[in-house]
Amino acid sequence: MMRQPPGSEATLRDRLFATLQSLLPTRALSAFMFRVAEVRAKPFKNALMRWFLHKYAVDLDEAEWSQIANYEHFNAFFTRALKAGRRPQPAAANIFSSPVDGAISQFGPIRQNSLVQAKGHDYSVAALLADNDLAGNFYNGSFSTIYLAPHDYHRVHMPCTGRLRSWAYVPGRLFSVNPSTARSVPGLFARNERMVAVFDTQFGPMALVMVGAIIVGGIETVWNGRLTPPHRRNVPPTYYQPMQPLTLQRGAELGRFHMGSTVILLAPPGALNWNPALAPGQEVRLGQGLATMLK
Repeated sequence: MMRQPPGSEATLRDRLFATLQSLLPTRALSAFMFRVAEVRAKPFKNALMRWFLHKYAVDLDEAEWSQIANYEHFNAFFTRALKAGRRPQPAAANIFSSPVDGAISQFGPIRQNSLVQAKGHDYSVAALLADNDLAGNFYNGSFSTIYLAPHDYHRVHMPCTGRLRSWAYVPGRLFSVNPSTARSVPGLFARNERMVAVFDTQFGPMALVMVGAIIVGGIETVWNGRLTPPHRRNVPPTYYQPMQPLTLQRGAELGRFHMGSTVILLAPPGALNWNPALAPGQEVRLGQGLATMLK
């Protein structure tokens, strides 16, 4: 199945949607929706889950719990675990695998310090990472952007084995990150709230960015717990080193989104050889091979 790739020009409808978002109190709205998603009253939370299942094609048969009554609130349902063995990792140790279920938005080479967001829209690695020195590791490297739709599995896993070097919370806006907004908002992923984690891997440094979005009530990691909400403003992005050494194996859970969003992967030059069968808009699944690690 192919989703509409964000490679075409922005339409009038796209631009109007982006303008509407700029007028909304997105932080307050997202914080409110997070609270709604944690209501435990059975009639309310079950009705919300049934509405969601009706609106989106969610496959609960592959979830650890297939009955909505087993979920204490909507957030637990949205961040549901998979049954054991549903997303096996590749047999070959040198395969760089998808960290999520989603759709490829863009991927390929980083042109000096520039990433492709959509047709007519590039943005810089330095802006995304909020650190010029760190961005130098990925000069002329490669990247992949994967969009998670509402019906997707929303836990994020390691695409390769890595040791956490540092991480940062970067405050920002909360625009939608769907293809429509990606076509119409310049520098979208570098403007939105996000978590950046840098890992030391067999091919050198790898950055994994979890980008927040409107109605995304929270981002959390396995080493720090919940980062958002609250959705902070005017906080300088600061990179922290882990309190204790933390190595995560390929396929291990790294974090999760409370509502849908986007994951961006960055690798240094000469590190990855992307699977030639990949294309923008293509569905990918957690554990699916994205590239071969060359070092």
